[in-house]
Amino acid sequence: MPNFAANLSTMYVEHAFLDRFAAAAADGFDAVEFAFAYEHPRAELALRLAEHGLRQVLINAPPGDLRAGERGIACLAERRDEFRRSILEQALPCALALSCPRVHVMAGLMPSGIERPALRAAYVANLAWAAREAAAVGIELLIEPINKRDIPGYLLNRQDDAHEIVEEIGAPNLKVQMDLYHCQIVEGDVAMKLRKYLPTGRVGHLQIAGVPDRHEPDLGELHHPYLFELIDALGYGGHIGCEYRPRARTSAGLGWLRAYRPRQGHPS
Repeated sequence: MPNFAANLSTMYVEHAFLDRFAAAAADGFDAVEFAFAYEHPRAELALRLAEHGLRQVLINAPPGDLRAGERGIACLAERRDEFRRSILEQALPCALALSCPRVHVMAGLMPSGIERPALRAAYVANLAWAAREAAAVGIELLIEPINKRDIPGYLLNRQDDAHEIVEEIGAPNLKVQMDLYHCQIVEGDVAMKLRKYLPTGRVGHLQIAGVPDRHEPDLGELHHPYLFELIDALGYGGHIGCEYRPRARTSAGLGWLRAYRPRQGHPS
């Protein structure tokens, strides 16, 4: 089965953020991802990774004003300059400092009074620019369809829309972050979506969580062991990010991982 990456934004929250690296390594993870950690010095984050033998496989670009409810600004034409600064001054330098190969760029929420085509056009233009900048330093950019239950009003919700944007822009380093939790809530038919999209080479990262409550993947309506076997059969060579909220303490809920632990530590 593929290797798994602990998501330090949602897992190990019983620990202070900088202590989550050690906790993940102690549980056998060889890779981590997280959404936002721009408040921490890059050198400190890099040190934690090195100390515990971990690879950073994904970060998010800055989302705008997270506390005010923003979830990305890439679709907002009037925020173009702010978006560009966030990529050049924060996202790409952080990825390089952490030797992280990919950055997820959140689309943002649809404001009232602006039609979807205008938002999409701004989004595509910003992504095309950001992909060129990321390619120049060897970084892959990702876009992720997200369900409207978790983030009401989010611009990008469907797998086909994401793949259409990636094809339209045509940048080799722009790919789709396929979260099976969001895919199941929005569209269902997850196995067939995997069969359709993984062979295209346009999927740059996978994530999982139990549906509907976003807990461990051993509970809910998706049968993850079957999906893991399918992902392996389809030749996916990357990590699967565990972006779920543990029901209790993180380590106590890792029984589902035991069957795959022999594969932990293999390079992707």
